[in-house]
Amino acid sequence: MSLTVAEVLQLAGLEQMTVRAGGNHLQRTVRWPYVAENEGIAEWVMGGELVFVTGINHNRDEANLLSIVEDGVAVGIAGLVILTGGSFIQRIPPAVIARADQLGLPLIEQPYLLKMVIVTHAIGTALVHMAQEKRSRQDILSQLLTGDYPSLYIARQRAEHAQLPVEGPRRLLALRLSSVSVLFERHPPATAEGYLQHVRQTVQDTLEAWNRTFAAPMPVVLQGDLFIVLLSERETLRADLLALYKTLAALIGDLTLFMGLASRVTECGQYRQALNEARQALDVAENLHPVSGFCDFSELGVLRLLQGIGERSVIDHFVTQTLGAMIEPSRKHPFALIDTLDALLQENGNALKAATRLGLHRNTINQRIQRIEQQSGQSLDDPLFRMNASVALLVWRMTEAHSKESP
Repeated sequence: MSLTVAEVLQLAGLEQMTVRAGGNHLQRTVRWPYVAENEGIAEWVMGGELVFVTGINHNRDEANLLSIVEDGVAVGIAGLVILTGGSFIQRIPPAVIARADQLGLPLIEQPYLLKMVIVTHAIGTALVHMAQEKRSRQDILSQLLTGDYPSLYIARQRAEHAQLPVEGPRRLLALRLSSVSVLFERHPPATAEGYLQHVRQTVQDTLEAWNRTFAAPMPVVLQGDLFIVLLSERETLRADLLALYKTLAALIGDLTLFMGLASRVTECGQYRQALNEARQALDVAENLHPVSGFCDFSELGVLRLLQGIGERSVIDHFVTQTLGAMIEPSRKHPFALIDTLDALLQENGNALKAATRLGLHRNTINQRIQRIEQQSGQSLDDPLFRMNASVALLVWRMTEAHSKESP
């Protein structure tokens, strides 16, 4: 549990604070309030602060406020609060509001008559309370994930007291940033470390906001280099994970990120098993680089054997050798034979069911079967070819972003 910008605005006594820009980004985590007393803020914040600008010590004209917005986005502050009224900043310039909105930075207006001591006390008290709750909840979840608890009965009692919804089915998702070594090879240690921590905080904030869209969300747990999320199941989970991966990929710059999804568990005593499964799936994802960014443990099967092949080019050669002849670049739908082969294998060779799956006429399927066998030089009746094709298609589906416009 963490305090977000939205939750700050809901604190008692702060009702006069009004969002002026960045209203879609209020789930950012607030690390601490900071009152800007210098001309700029870049040197004085570390990311995650809710920055207050009063205009008391410096002239805050439009240019200065625009500069603070730019600096705030660059260093990853949680939001910017500008005090208006009195004899200092009379109003927030429209250009500042427009730029903050464009950059997705929460921009909040606070009447000058609302005393800073009231605001900072409310936020500080809430943060301390939240931090205590967060430590307790994180401790309970960490014990359940490692199996290091005095008894499952006590762990469940603690979870109930902390209002952690640990009962019921869950899917455990583990995420890890990759290519970190490249970052330190390209930049001085201090620069690389600062950038890495900024990215990690961005990933955590994004994960926490995304996690809140699920029923009965639980805190994101950081364990070493892993981000761990315990998700409630929903039908759109795969599509949600793909969207999450695309969102995170756009935020992490030169780094890469992969995810491993554990199979379904039904109660908290299985969290340790789920974490082990998610780690295995994550290792496979890092080895095979699936387009979706994640691997599902329940679907790994032979992929765990392929992971043992140290040279990735061996796997790529096997896929090309098995499926390459069926790709028809000169045709409108170059992967039609690949899709047909996939459907046939999933329907255990039943051409009628494959035709139904693809929405095609039976004659079209028969024609494609002939082309598959002609171009591959293999027979679909050969069990060895079917086995090789099934494995190659499994890798293909994970690693090839080929067109799926039509069957």
